[in-house]
Amino acid sequence: MSGGSQFIVDVIVTSKRGPRKILVILDGDTGINIDDCANLNRELSKELETLPSLQESYLLEVSTPGLDQPLKLKRQYRKNIGRRLSVKLAVKALEGKLVEVSEDKITLEQESFVGKQKQVVEVDIEFSEIDKSFVLVSFK
Repeated sequence: MSGGSQFIVDVIVTSKRGPRKILVILDGDTGINIDDCANLNRELSKELETLPSLQESYLLEVSTPGLDQPLKLKRQYRKNIGRRLSVKLAVKALEGKLVEVSEDKITLEQESFVGKQKQVVEVDIEFSEIDKSFVLVSFK
């Protein structure tokens, strides 16, 4: 992988009927393209072939996080500053624009209306309170 801006978010191994599937989720601070995925796939394939414990057939897939993939790493949050998130906590869910990411928390900006008066409040959420966060895509 070129540069230090790319990182592995998750590795998911499934073994339902048929060959085992190894899914590697790859992201980057400045984005990922198809060549990045193909290059990592080639590098990993060479390494996996040398493992004696992985003799059965498998399917290796390297992909970027889809909209259905939650944010997992702080650097993913940083990359999405300025975008709207849905943040699921243990007892409720919040939506708002991600405006800040620190070492232990994120800050969402939420808009509400009191009559015709728009109010903007900032809500701090500790990483330890977050169950899952998803980027919301607007089609406006």
